[in-house]
Amino acid sequence: MAKPKSRHVGPGKGNFLSVGLPRVPSLYGLKPRKDYLPWNHAEARLERSRNYWICTTRPDGRPHAMPVWGIWLGGVLYFSTARASRKALNLARKPSVSVHLESGDDVVILEGEAREVFDEPTIARIDAGYRAKYQVPLWRIPENVVFTVRPRVVLAWTEKNFPKDATRWEFIVPG
Repeated sequence: MAKPKSRHVGPGKGNFLSVGLPRVPSLYGLKPRKDYLPWNHAEARLERSRNYWICTTRPDGRPHAMPVWGIWLGGVLYFSTARASRKALNLARKPSVSVHLESGDDVVILEGEAREVFDEPTIARIDAGYRAKYQVPLWRIPENVVFTVRPRVVLAWTEKNFPKDATRWEFIVPG
């Protein structure tokens, strides 16, 4: 496999981004190429998506998937849920998360770790984003929790051009 291209762009300032092929079995027919999907292809879908499928791991190792509303803001995904919900309990135990958008024809999958947001100015920006996008405020009650997911890996492709446009972005996430 050819060495992926690298450049300094993408979510959050200072995050290194490499661009290349998704890591899949050779039978998928992905071939190294000169050009990959541009980052703005994935970012536009992350911004426009209405629902985000949050995939977490239950304590016994079984998967759990649930759609949520959220916003893509400043290179990260924000979403909220009840603190007692299965997804919030799973994330409190193991913060690894996979986030899928709704389309199987124009795929974007984000992998990262969910972290609780406590910063009031950030929560106010998220609330403004919810009001603009969904015409409802963010629930700002003690029983609710707000999470952020900074991407480690983002995968994208379109059904009509697969496997020719399958792309993987990999980020270094600050600790």
